[in-house]
Amino acid sequence: MKTVQNTLKLAGVSAIALGAVFGASPAFSETVFEIAFNQPETHPQYKAMERFGEALAERTNGEYTVKIFPNELLGAQKETVEMAQTGTIAMSLAAASLLESWNPDFVVFNLPYVFDSMEHQKSVVNNPEIVGDLYNSVADQGIVVVAAFTAGSRNVYLKDRPVETPADLSGEKIRVMQSQTNIDMMNMMGGNGIAMGQGEVYTAIQTGVLDGGENNEVTYWSLKHSEIAPYFSYTQHLMIPDYLVMNVDMYEDLPDDVKQIFTEELQKAADYEFDVFAEDAAKSRALAEEAGATFNEVDLQPFRDAVRPLTEQKLTSDVTKKIYAQMHGEAQ
Repeated sequence: MKTVQNTLKLAGVSAIALGAVFGASPAFSETVFEIAFNQPETHPQYKAMERFGEALAERTNGEYTVKIFPNELLGAQKETVEMAQTGTIAMSLAAASLLESWNPDFVVFNLPYVFDSMEHQKSVVNNPEIVGDLYNSVADQGIVVVAAFTAGSRNVYLKDRPVETPADLSGEKIRVMQSQTNIDMMNMMGGNGIAMGQGEVYTAIQTGVLDGGENNEVTYWSLKHSEIAPYFSYTQHLMIPDYLVMNVDMYEDLPDDVKQIFTEELQKAADYEFDVFAEDAAKSRALAEEAGATFNEVDLQPFRDAVRPLTEQKLTSDVTKKIYAQMHGEAQ
């Protein structure tokens, strides 16, 4: 069995992945692609990658398989992307904002209201005519984006009241992801953006350090934020994809027929994940409502107007301007 990883650098994981090596037939070579993931097995993205692995094994008669390591078993996302970059592992899930460190043009999908809906996002992020050059732009740094998944829409939730207009966010301390773009976005939306690790948010809201947060319904429910911030408002300010990145040499070494299987089955996996995420979001909302949380729709135009300068400020390269024009041309 050949395992796609550096066995010297990751000996502990190798023992797991190579458990069957001594019983392997010398006439059969199995390539195991190891995938690092930061969420649990119940997450829609895990389910999608699992389906991809099953299809890959079936269509290659077991010659190529995948092994997924959830719950940050191999490290945080930045570390595991670097592991894929060096060939220590084959693949890693990566938040879109993370890849800006490899190429600033990845900011194009990290901006507020860049997608009109999840359907719009689905039509763009795996469309090679729009994203092909961007996803291959990091190949000289050792990685390539082979698929994109949704993480739903991010929405504001507060502990004391719903949000209907930017004025409702005045003075409210809202946790955002740890990037200056996200801090600037929340400030422009009317609030006070506070960058903070996700694990600190519950206690910070509970103790008054924060007044609320922003996330999708699945995370809102699974992290029990509905208990301490029961007003969830559909500001829909972000729809950030997550990327499956792969070591470029491992990808290029694949036979052409296996590359075609990758393309076909990853597209199916992405389509499946979009559908499952929407279902899980609806289930999470229903559970949160049963527990006492309230959800309200929001007139998005005032928020769009408020953050438009940020989009104009960040879309500076020819690449990002072209992608933005293409994706909104499709939406018309």
